[in-house]
Amino acid sequence: MLNELLNWIAMIELPVFAALFRMIIKQRREFEDCLLELRGHTDNRVDIGKEALADFKLHVARNYVSTNYLKDVENRLTNHLLRIEKKLDEVGRSR
Repeated sequence: MLNELLNWIAMIELPVFAALFRMIIKQRREFEDCLLELRGHTDNRVDIGKEALADFKLHVARNYVSTNYLKDVENRLTNHLLRIEKKLDEVGRSR
């Protein structure tokens, strides 16, 4: 009985476990390779996205906002706020 059990383990179970172990190791190696490939791909995409965003920011800074326009808007806002302040002062004095 013991001899049959040892034969079963030696002839069937050990080769099956060895094959399963090899399959697990192979799958893990393939998974790591695939993961590294995906990481490289996503890093490349992130770099492309960063470059595109930087180019867009530069485009907006050059084409949509000029210094003269900003100064004009600042002057108009300042003048408007001064008029509001003057009206509030007049209302405060009359009370």
